[in-house]
Amino acid sequence: MRKDWVESTLGEISDVGAGSPAPQGQKYFEKGSIPFIRVKDMGKLGNSKVISDAEDHLNEKGTVKLKLIPKGSLLFTKSGASTLLNQRALINRDMYVVSHIGFATPSEAITSNYLYYIMKLVDFAIFAHATTLPSLPLSKAKGITIPLAPLPEQRAIVAKIEELFSDLDSGIADLKKAQDQLKIYRQAVLKKAFEGELTKEWREQQTDLPTADELLEQIKIGRQEFFDKQIEEWEFELKKWKEEGESGKKPKKPRPITVPDPPNKGHEERKWSIPENWIWTQIGDLCFVTKLAGFEYTDYVNYVEDGDLPVLKAENAGPNGFKKTDYSKVKSESVQMLTRSQIFGGELLVVFVGAGTGNVAMVPLNQRYFLGPNIGMARPYFELNSKYLELFLQSALGKSLLMSAVKAVAQPSLSMGTIRQAPIAFPTLKEQHQIVQEIESRLSVCDNIEQNITESLEKAKALRQSILKKAFEGKLLTEEELKACKAAPDYEPASVLLERIKEEKVKN
Repeated sequence: MRKDWVESTLGEISDVGAGSPAPQGQKYFEKGSIPFIRVKDMGKLGNSKVISDAEDHLNEKGTVKLKLIPKGSLLFTKSGASTLLNQRALINRDMYVVSHIGFATPSEAITSNYLYYIMKLVDFAIFAHATTLPSLPLSKAKGITIPLAPLPEQRAIVAKIEELFSDLDSGIADLKKAQDQLKIYRQAVLKKAFEGELTKEWREQQTDLPTADELLEQIKIGRQEFFDKQIEEWEFELKKWKEEGESGKKPKKPRPITVPDPPNKGHEERKWSIPENWIWTQIGDLCFVTKLAGFEYTDYVNYVEDGDLPVLKAENAGPNGFKKTDYSKVKSESVQMLTRSQIFGGELLVVFVGAGTGNVAMVPLNQRYFLGPNIGMARPYFELNSKYLELFLQSALGKSLLMSAVKAVAQPSLSMGTIRQAPIAFPTLKEQHQIVQEIESRLSVCDNIEQNITESLEKAKALRQSILKKAFEGKLLTEEELKACKAAPDYEPASVLLERIKEEKVKN
């Protein structure tokens, strides 16, 4: 900290308090025009510094017993989830706020913007009570340390911060624009791939591709062979069970392969023209689709730190494929009876409920997993390219088919039946491999650029905090800028400024 600065507290340099309880009753909000700031309004700020309106508005009747917070005050959420607890905003007019929001009205000897940027450096969660809903006591807020600079320096620091932030925001906007352009390019590549355009020349050079009818027969044979193998394994287990004196649970005979419902009207409307030796089939014709039943999860699944099987959940299927996470784990022996939920690699994960509904990801090969709750799984009946299916269902065309039957409720959801029902534009295995190769050759560079953009955006976030840190350590202004501050008519050391603030507070 600079020599002419002084250490103070939020309580010393501002009037700290909290808003008022929300009026109970619609009569206080009917035809209201006066903004009433709630925590949810603070959560919508993003990078905005000033809050000037709210979702809810009071009428004159609703303001009678409420505390009016003066223009220029700093608002901060003092209770809520940690993400909400770190929301700050300045108000550009006198306002009413809910009691879950605190305020700090700065003395005339400190600028609102200077206080705002200092408070952006403070993690309120550190000072909050560790309860189910973290809460920041006002006594703790008042004790937050504030490095107080002379008034001309405050103005110069704010101007420098906002100049640097403006440049940073411009760079971030360019990065996000590039990110959006990459998404458009990605979807354009996928569209051409699943219309057969990327492999058109390749197909023309082939002489041994099966016809559409032959491809349908291959699918039929593949499904039957899968079922025959299940019957064979069941018969072996049944014989073994009988030889061992019928001890333990009797092996259950496999059910016949589920036939998916025919595509619905929405599916048919969304289909497009495909090459003549491709076919329209369905996920349920190609894959065994299942999920972990609720009773299976309750009765058998127990997460343990020393488990050998990572558990896959909805979070592992992102919009662009498989995402590694800090997996919950189970022991193989504790879930060995849940054979449907054993995963060996190459299966597709399908999110069927919640915000990520419709996300699809191929499980990495050569790694065992266990299928957790709230995620569906599609295991191919026969040899096909799972990556082809993943990319197809990630394309805007394919996802539209999958989501055609989504339930229109508050929380979107798919059933296992509607997942099976989704149509797939399906070429030969040979062409599937070729299509994946064509896509990946185009998107590999795209993915690297996207990774660099993501890293740059993270660095920009860190740089913003670095600028603030440097500013309030007194290291942001140049010597020339500091000299200009000291020449200002209202310059005085921060110690003198603080004494004046204290005197004012005593008078008030």
